Amino acid sequence: LYGARECARIMLEEGLSARFSRHRAAGRAMSAGLRALGLALFGDDRFRMTNVTAAYIPQGIEGERVRQRMREDFEIEIGTAFGPLAGKVWRFGAMGYNARKHKILITLGALEAVLRAEGYGCQPGLAVEAALSAWNEA
Repeated sequence: LYGARECARIMLEEGLSARFSRHRAAGRAMSAGLRALGLALFGDDRFRMTNVTAAYIPQGIEGERVRQRMREDFEIEIGTAFGPLAGKVWRFGAMGYNARKHKILITLGALEAVLRAEGYGCQPGLAVEAALSAWNEA
């Protein structure tokens, strides 16, 4: 992983405007992909953060089992919630290095595979397709 100096160097090379734009694209893509999977997003779109997207865990799906399979099968960590949302939503981070197109697409593809293995009905490929389309929006 990168140290603080390396992260600062990368940030300065990229420039803040490009960095902010990349994070907006990542958040947009993640939201679009999750919706394409049929997941309802938590919160109001007008106030949605670009770096973390929360999605409700579908009925009949064990949230912790999905998180475990994402970690073990794909080495992808998705967050859970605390307080009144504990066990009701997952949190998908798209910040820093993970706010890159390939990271978003890999996460969505892995999530689709795990959800389908857990018996959740979603159409294969739609999440990645929606994310790619959303990434390229202005």
